[in-house]
Amino acid sequence: EVVQELEYQISLLNNEKQSLAEQIKKLKLSPAFLQALLSFCRMCSDSRLGAEVSRIADSEESVMLMLGRCLPHIVPNVLLAKREELIPLILCTACLHPEPKERDQLLHILFNLIKRPDDEQRQMILTGCVAFARHVGPTRVEAELLPQCWEQINHKYPERRLLVAESCGALAPYLPKEIRSSLVLSMLQQMLAEDKADMVREAVVKSLGIIMGYIDDPDKYSQGFELMLLSLGDPSERVVSAVHQVFIPAFAAWTTELGTLHTSLIPSLLARIEKLLNQGEHGLDEHKLHVFLSALQSLIPPLFAVVLQNAPFTSRAKLHGDIPAIEVTRFPRPASPLQDVATIIGSREMLSALLLLYDHQLEHEGTTGWDSLLWVVNQLLPQLIEIVGRINVTSSTCVHEFSRFFWRFCRTFGKIFTNTKVGACYNVVFPKGYHNDASAGNGILTKATVPIYATGVLTCYNQEEDRKLLVGFLEDVMTTLSLSHAPLDSLKASFVELGANPVYHELLLTVLWYGVVHTSALVRCTAARMFELVLRGMSEALVDRRAAPALITLCSGPEFSVRISTIPAFGTIMETVTQKELLERVKMQLASFLEDPQYQDQHSLHMEIIRTFGRVGPNAEPRFRDEFVLPHLHKLALANNSQATESKRIDIATQLFEAYSALSCCFISEEVMVNHFLPGLRCLRADMEQLSPEHEVILSSMIKECEIKVENRGMSDAQGSMSIASSLVGEDAKTKFLSKMGQLTTSGAMLANVFQRKK
Repeated sequence: EVVQELEYQISLLNNEKQSLAEQIKKLKLSPAFLQALLSFCRMCSDSRLGAEVSRIADSEESVMLMLGRCLPHIVPNVLLAKREELIPLILCTACLHPEPKERDQLLHILFNLIKRPDDEQRQMILTGCVAFARHVGPTRVEAELLPQCWEQINHKYPERRLLVAESCGALAPYLPKEIRSSLVLSMLQQMLAEDKADMVREAVVKSLGIIMGYIDDPDKYSQGFELMLLSLGDPSERVVSAVHQVFIPAFAAWTTELGTLHTSLIPSLLARIEKLLNQGEHGLDEHKLHVFLSALQSLIPPLFAVVLQNAPFTSRAKLHGDIPAIEVTRFPRPASPLQDVATIIGSREMLSALLLLYDHQLEHEGTTGWDSLLWVVNQLLPQLIEIVGRINVTSSTCVHEFSRFFWRFCRTFGKIFTNTKVGACYNVVFPKGYHNDASAGNGILTKATVPIYATGVLTCYNQEEDRKLLVGFLEDVMTTLSLSHAPLDSLKASFVELGANPVYHELLLTVLWYGVVHTSALVRCTAARMFELVLRGMSEALVDRRAAPALITLCSGPEFSVRISTIPAFGTIMETVTQKELLERVKMQLASFLEDPQYQDQHSLHMEIIRTFGRVGPNAEPRFRDEFVLPHLHKLALANNSQATESKRIDIATQLFEAYSALSCCFISEEVMVNHFLPGLRCLRADMEQLSPEHEVILSSMIKECEIKVENRGMSDAQGSMSIASSLVGEDAKTKFLSKMGQLTTSGAMLANVFQRKK
């Protein structure tokens, strides 16, 4: 359009020039006279601009030459905010200019047009670069545009480096294929490894994804795999997010074309996970595990697409006729359009047609000859389940990660596949009748396989029969672990993972009620312990209606061990609930534990009470803390002074020290301070004098500072409250006290060992 307009203006000038010449002929004056006459007009032709003005371009080529000469002088004099208006002119000239040197100068101007181009300005420049590339072809893009990118790869402004990273991706379709997989790939690899700006590395990852979409050199697979691992380990979340949204789907699409998605890429990641587990004797690197597992999770949609596209029925899929719409909840929400199975397949209509045939094949025709699905069932699933059995069941992070992986895997492959294939694989691990075999309690049921199966597979679908399966599984595990005296970590992990979602609170209470009414005291003890894990986050109405009555039912049984096991759960209710009537009922139950003569010599009960008070006291209602927790801690500390059995005295002193350490940072009224907190500390100090003199020194410092604070408050203000830890006189004393308290607030076992050495 610019060229056409210029040609039109030139034709007008030529017409006017011809008309002027005819008028001069009519005057019949000599040329010398006319030239002398016109010299009296003030014109300038001896400057650069004057020379340009005096010779108007009269052809397309002369226009391009003129623009090439003028633009370098125009650009610096245009406001920065308006320079993008010059982009069409620069690009048009760079496309059509006959001189390579001038074209290079113009493209250099384009990439340096704006000092720090913002997002919109970069988009405009990129749009222009793509238009230029379409017009001039791969050879000139390589020769003229790529050098401009290379020049700015280490520019001091991140916005300019960002422009380079984005250009590499935008120009990928227009570059010679050998340049794409060599020079451009190397440029991006260098920027990924060296650039300090998160936004630049994010753009690099996206451009690498685009490059992977156009690469056709199988030898570059190893380099692509290493780039994936490198970018997944990036410290920036936005970079890692770009890997999952763009790079991995593109890399997976390429490996699908190569036929190596399930023969090389996925097995390589599994091998790295297994190597991590083998090296994890001294502690598993959970971050690396997350990196590998998240990559596997992003490969689930392309793997399912491979299964659909290489099935016995694929050729029978038809797009005509009545094809039902895919349910919105059929697949997990994709991280990006590139992870949408419909996008990978080609369209939602084609996916819908394939899904109908897929479900029918699984249900009625079997998997014979279906190599891609058989690989998933016979190799991938057993290997994943074996890996799951080796991770640490007490690592909530690992359990959660694998649980989410299996959930997305099962939701992607569908309900029929989950019930028939995934269920069958786990049935091999959990053999029939495992819940009647006490020895099973010390085997597979103690491993992470339990919580991951419960939370990653059995929660995938929410029909009544699905919920019954989950309830039955958890009940069997709770019973078997309890009766075989096995560790409860796998059951706890299941309850923690499920309890994080309020949808499962009712279901978990159903499982626990099964334990509450069980004939075995061992199972009832386990149920009582599990309540503590699910009460946080549970609605007060549900606590009042189902949890509290179940706990009180447990307390009515004959076994002390069951009653003691309810104490942490009662403490959690006191810490998290605000309903007065419910709190009063719980308070009465705890009071009965502390005041009923039948519990007077129950050492385990007192230990659990003190431990619970130390845990929930700082967050409990102040009135409950002042009127119940601190007075009873005082009584327990006083009683411990006369404890004849030294081991029991050490145990109680250990727990009291930790409880008072936790409560020392609370605001306590002066009356409670004088009547209960200080007397309790003095009783504890009396024990420490004999058990651990160095700890007695710290307690004496606490007591002294509390006494000073009480005296100061009495002189200045009879009302108010105080914080022990913050009431120390002088910053040096405060620092010294808190540092020593940090040293002493150790685990009970460690502190008990200190006491033992003093015997």
